[in-house]
Amino acid sequence: MSAILSADDLNDFISPGVACIKPVETLPKQDDDVNPYEVTTEDKLQTKNPAPASISLTDCLACSGCVTSAEAVLVSLQSHTEVLNTLESYPPLDVRYLINKQIGLANGHGSPPSNAKVFVASVSPQVRASLAATYGISERRAGFMIEQFLSGSQGLRIGGQHNNRFTYVVDTNRAREACLVLGAEEVADSIIAKSKPKPVLTSACPGWICYAEKTHPHILPHLSALKSPQALSGTLLKSVLSKTLGIHPSQIWHLAIMPCFDKKLEASREELTDRWWRHSDHTDTSASPVRDVDCVITSRELLSLASARGIQLSSLPCRPLSSVERTPFPDPHVSRFLFPKERQRHNQEQNVTAGSSGGYLYHILSTEQWRHPGSTISVQRGRNADVVEYSLVAPTGQALMKCARYYGFRNIQNLVRKLKPARQSKLPGAARRMNPAGGSGSASDYAYVEVMACPGGCTNGGGQIKVDDVIETVPQTRSQDVVNSVVGPQSQKEWLRLVDEAYYSADSSEDMETSEEGEDVPMTNGIGYLNGHEKAEQTIINGINTTEVHDFLYHWSRLVNIPVSKLAYTTFREVDSDVGKNKPASKMSDTERIASIAGLSGGGW
Repeated sequence: MSAILSADDLNDFISPGVACIKPVETLPKQDDDVNPYEVTTEDKLQTKNPAPASISLTDCLACSGCVTSAEAVLVSLQSHTEVLNTLESYPPLDVRYLINKQIGLANGHGSPPSNAKVFVASVSPQVRASLAATYGISERRAGFMIEQFLSGSQGLRIGGQHNNRFTYVVDTNRAREACLVLGAEEVADSIIAKSKPKPVLTSACPGWICYAEKTHPHILPHLSALKSPQALSGTLLKSVLSKTLGIHPSQIWHLAIMPCFDKKLEASREELTDRWWRHSDHTDTSASPVRDVDCVITSRELLSLASARGIQLSSLPCRPLSSVERTPFPDPHVSRFLFPKERQRHNQEQNVTAGSSGGYLYHILSTEQWRHPGSTISVQRGRNADVVEYSLVAPTGQALMKCARYYGFRNIQNLVRKLKPARQSKLPGAARRMNPAGGSGSASDYAYVEVMACPGGCTNGGGQIKVDDVIETVPQTRSQDVVNSVVGPQSQKEWLRLVDEAYYSADSSEDMETSEEGEDVPMTNGIGYLNGHEKAEQTIINGINTTEVHDFLYHWSRLVNIPVSKLAYTTFREVDSDVGKNKPASKMSDTERIASIAGLSGGGW
């Protein structure tokens, strides 16, 4: 699904059987000046081009099939062009001025323009891995490269009318740690208090969420209520910065750089706006909602962004920003969490068993293993590499918990069939219940299932840099020998192996040389660093300091005076659509009847 949402192959044709749900009444009307009784010759007829129909991202989310040029809509509304246009349109809001103003030291400085904005960005580890494989560097150095491009003196700020840059560049892994800790508690609560039906399903993949909302509403009660790391990062940045700087969330512009195009759909969700966490009544429509994430671009679009500004990413320094270039974060506690300075690295590498999509399932199993000393985790491959079953086994041999991983839509469809509610037999007097079609119902034995739309997980997202992109830029990326090794029938598969290798790699001793004493080092794929402000007793599970995470969540909630239940959680809803449903002819509109006739005759619109 994710790979479809690309600008490479656009198609505006809508088959009558896959009609767009955009109401026809909202399409551009013909001129009222036209006289229907007037007869004119062909040479006197003036051709008029009607205004194009507009379909928003919200309309895309409300559709259970393909929506005309959904790809074009995504690229036009959330693309590298939109990033450049925004940087060109708004002057920068000086954060140092706002901080000094809060403490009464802003004398002698003029007030910023009313339309000024603070630009912030969040970057996923899969994007860094994609760039690391492309340029033949480590994932950590790729993070520094991105930060230098977005915020450094040789990056985006060298061009444009306002010389704008991104004031803060945040690693989404920090929000992911909070999601993992809260996710483990959610699953434990579902087991003990039966708060959710088994199994709890991952909600971090927007492609999977759209599919469930549109076609399988019986799945919705199983979905985890947690926001994704992208969404949580957006809520965190906008709530904290608006509170500490005394500005409206609309004055903060948040760019997320993600591995898949479906994240653009997630950013457009109604539930992921300030209306859901700033106001007690999120149904209040008196004020326009402000998105937590204003724009999403992918790894490939990041290359396009650099190309549009005439910047070679490979020429940028792969080291942290200097203290002069770095703007202090207004809240010290949040700053320590988002930008850890002291790096106490774990000797163990990122566990391959955790997968390439954030390690939700593995952290839940590790948490339960911590609660049951002596237990072990057993791994068994399913029918293919994208289906894996996990069991937490007690020393006695008893299975304490069963979980599974389902990647790719073919496997997801099998999971959904297994979770389909049993049907009541229609035979007269029959009391037995029929098994779901296509499954034995064994999926209900799982406590948790990690579901991702892309085969291979998030490192294989549709927006990631492909092997063809690398081949086209060989002179400025990798050595010819490395590129030749991924050319052939299995080239993309081999390329994904290199991206996964970069994602799983631990920080090497070579990387340690880039660290400067006293510098913040925010861009890294490692997890669980202690910052020197921890309490006496720490609980570290799967490399994550859960004590630190809880301390951060408590501080965040107190700072903005909003409960964690509103900051970190979201909702999902069934999306009803008539697409693909047969309607009686008497209930069809004229347009629908015409479309039906055209379809039967082999014609189109």
